[in-house]
Amino acid sequence: MRRSRGLTAALVLSLAGAGTGIGLVLMPQASAITQPVAFTADQLPTWQPDGIVWAMAQANGTVFAGGTFSAVRPPEGSGSGTEQEAVNFVALDAATGNPTACKLAFTIGEGTATVRTLVVSKDNKTLYAGGYFGAVNGTPVSSVAAIDIATCTPKASFHPGFPATVRGLAVTDDTLYAAGDFYQVDGQTRERFAAVDAASGALKPFVANADEPGRAIEVTPDGKNVLLGGDFFSVNGSNTHALAVVNATTGAITKTYTNIPSNSVVKDISTDATGFYTGNEGSGGGVFDGRIGLRLSDFSEKWRDRCLGATQFVLPYQGVLYSSSHAHDCTTELEFPDGKRHFLLAQPTDHEGAAPAPVDGFVRGPRKLGWHPTANDGLGEGIGPRVMAVAEKNDVKYMWVGGEFTLINGVPQQGLTRFASTGDVGAPTTPVASAASVKPGEAQVRWRTSYDADDGKLTYRIYRNGSATPAATVTADSLEWERPQAAWTDTTVKAGQSYTYRVTATDAAGNTSALSATASVTVPTSVQSYPNQVRTDGAQLYWRYDDTVSPYVADSSAGNTSGVQFNAPALRQSPGAVTGASTAMGFNGTSQQLYGDRRQSVGNTFTVETWFKTNTTRGGKLIGYGNNTTRNSSMYDRHLYMTNTGRLVFGVNDGSNRTVSTGLFETYNDNKWHHVVGTQGPGGITLYVDGQNKGTLNAKSTGTYVGYWHVGGDNLAGWPTRPTSNYFAGQLDESAVYPTALTQAQVKNHFDLAKAPTDTVTEVKATEDTYINQGAPGTAYGSSSSLAVRGTSAYETYLRFNLPAAPAGQVLKAASLQIKTTTQAGAGSADTVSVVPVTGTWSGAGTTFNTKPTLGTTPLGTIAGVPDGSAVHNVELDTAAVSAVLGSSYSMGLTSTGTDPLWIWSSEATAAEGTPQLVLTFGAQ
Repeated sequence: MRRSRGLTAALVLSLAGAGTGIGLVLMPQASAITQPVAFTADQLPTWQPDGIVWAMAQANGTVFAGGTFSAVRPPEGSGSGTEQEAVNFVALDAATGNPTACKLAFTIGEGTATVRTLVVSKDNKTLYAGGYFGAVNGTPVSSVAAIDIATCTPKASFHPGFPATVRGLAVTDDTLYAAGDFYQVDGQTRERFAAVDAASGALKPFVANADEPGRAIEVTPDGKNVLLGGDFFSVNGSNTHALAVVNATTGAITKTYTNIPSNSVVKDISTDATGFYTGNEGSGGGVFDGRIGLRLSDFSEKWRDRCLGATQFVLPYQGVLYSSSHAHDCTTELEFPDGKRHFLLAQPTDHEGAAPAPVDGFVRGPRKLGWHPTANDGLGEGIGPRVMAVAEKNDVKYMWVGGEFTLINGVPQQGLTRFASTGDVGAPTTPVASAASVKPGEAQVRWRTSYDADDGKLTYRIYRNGSATPAATVTADSLEWERPQAAWTDTTVKAGQSYTYRVTATDAAGNTSALSATASVTVPTSVQSYPNQVRTDGAQLYWRYDDTVSPYVADSSAGNTSGVQFNAPALRQSPGAVTGASTAMGFNGTSQQLYGDRRQSVGNTFTVETWFKTNTTRGGKLIGYGNNTTRNSSMYDRHLYMTNTGRLVFGVNDGSNRTVSTGLFETYNDNKWHHVVGTQGPGGITLYVDGQNKGTLNAKSTGTYVGYWHVGGDNLAGWPTRPTSNYFAGQLDESAVYPTALTQAQVKNHFDLAKAPTDTVTEVKATEDTYINQGAPGTAYGSSSSLAVRGTSAYETYLRFNLPAAPAGQVLKAASLQIKTTTQAGAGSADTVSVVPVTGTWSGAGTTFNTKPTLGTTPLGTIAGVPDGSAVHNVELDTAAVSAVLGSSYSMGLTSTGTDPLWIWSSEATAAEGTPQLVLTFGAQ
């Protein structure tokens, strides 16, 4: 082997400022990455073998790679160099990835030669190689060789006889330790582990005989003990499976282990000052595939990471344990469920602060850090990465990875790749944002946190109304598999006015994503009763389904439990269940669902609530809780589902499946909106439909597991009156989850409020606009992309709108004019601009300064000073004056008495947002 040297916490939000006018934050240096991760996830050009890399070591800026291959070739698409012969070995420059002049061929007379382990002496002068081979560059050896690094030649005098494959090596100043398949060395009994003199190769008296193959060996930093790993069940007659500690001189047992499952083995051991670490692999039920952290003081276990996915290698470096595996299920670690394979991971060597309480007798491993280079299964056994090493050259550190993979970060690259400690160039993914407001004086901006392959903490900047200056700055943690919602509340908004927001994500190196798509919101003039009550009653998940893009489902609660759309359910289905502008989401009944973006625990007191509309005869799950995301959950309950006949069922599992359902003839697949709620609390479980209690059962407990909320589908196997489909066909709206059991009065109140009157917003674009210029009195500007306002010398702008009549039973409650300054320098104005009625006639094509219309004298509204920089601005208008002209074609002018011009976009402009429009809010009188 080799000797290496050397938080994700819950979502954290921090505001650098609120409201407008916050300056840009200085970017960190471009080389920075989120600590304690030491390497970027951006792969560097590296020569690659035509087979599998099993072993790796480094010295003096050179990386040595051994395995089963015959040639190396340049990086894909580099166009530099041609394929070179490389017989199971290649030496590469750590900084360039190119082969060096050192050429060694590991061969054997019969069978296939392979190099399985490499280690460098402490003085960096000798490279030791183990595997299955009979010669190095023609010099006879027996599965172990010593190479003089300076001359790149095998040491003929070093010739211990290992008659079978050597899989692991470790070296001290005077001793070379070996692990493998052998039964003897130099004709003397040494079963699977042995030690020879590091200089001469002479066999040493160290005896640690094991009954099954040895795969890993390492020496403790103090040199007093040797750590053994492999398949074995006994060492020197003592029962110990897969792991043992023995005396470095004699091989006598120091520590045995019996808590590694019998179907699992230790593939690798590494150590540094923080402890020693194992990588484990197994097969079958109850397998242990993860990593163990152990103390050097007494060799006891400090934590165990039970992710499934055949860990091949562990490398502690600067307080971080890097590992290669194909981890696909970290459910036991409260991380990602069974699904996608993660080949390269990083986690702290120790828990920050106090370690978590033991679970099933083991302390969970430290949570993973934000380092996610991707690979693939590749060749051979399809394991992916198998070995890692850190090399340094010219003050830059490189993480080298070898194995069976043929892709790195989606790019063809076989067997070898590397990552540097500097030069992070990958930007985070673009945030997906939404905005909403349920009462005057505040607007909530929400976004799904972005993903960056080597940064777990990102900085988000929120831009309002197209301004180039962020209104707020927020930091939040995220991982590839855990991208919880982040949020910011704008408390400077005004009722009846519209606002737009866009969000960017920036990593520690200053790489910044593109701006998110625009999220728009109009602040209501009065509280929206239904959503405000849901939040007041304590919802910790509230999906309203007003989302405009995939795959994000915004959470309108304070819980920030956003959702992910799976298999593209239909967006913006109208009308929704709640009176007003809210929309619903449509599901096809075969594959579409939503799942929560945050794994969480749910206790024995909770409420699930949703609205639905369907005519399906195949049933399906409306809302529920399960332990997976895109795959069928293996544990699932706390759910509301529909039977084939349209009956509703609410169920929990307290050791058996306990349910309450509507009556035999109470069916709800009538293509009308219905409200359904399930609660559990000290009184048991209760089902409510359309505000009415449909039954209670004395079931006061539920299954204990961590999982995700699902809407529209998930497993229903084994549940009473199970429908034909796990997936719901129809529309769903206003889904919510509470950590309390709502009372019947609260449930009935929600049902009633859904039909309460609410404000409606109408946006009216200008049908015609122009401006006049006193300096060019005969020129018409009706086709111009910009409009101007100034007192001296005069510019006046004219806008025409076709105003709608008020909806039946409603009145105009607020009106504002929305304009956007142009991108030209000095587009803003220090002067006050007034909006006044136009009483004369005008046209875009024919109106000039000489033919300008008459303007009214009483302003409809004013805006005092517009700052430079392109941004959207709202001018609050006199509601009574606008109400008097509803249902007509109406013109208004923009005037000023000052000398500083205002330049705004016209309706002919291609600006993404903010061409002139009126925002009209109607509501009950």
